[in-house]
Amino acid sequence: MSADEALVRALLAELAGEPGGVSLPRLCKRLGVRMSVLLRTLAWIGEDDVGGVTGTGWVRTVEDGARTLAVLTDAGRELLQDG
Repeated sequence: MSADEALVRALLAELAGEPGGVSLPRLCKRLGVRMSVLLRTLAWIGEDDVGGVTGTGWVRTVEDGARTLAVLTDAGRELLQDG
């Protein structure tokens, strides 16, 4: 994985406690990272292909009006249960 593992663990833990998702700016504040870092991390652990590389599928982003939310997927929940 090319994402910072400590950040990934912290991100997944934040999302595990928020079944409805968390807005990206709020995640940045909670995790103490810049938006660019969060977006790169979400690309690695998300569901989309980036540069021909498929993400892990642990997180998805969804539009909620003017906000973008990060939501833990079933695969992400399984990972946390197994881990």
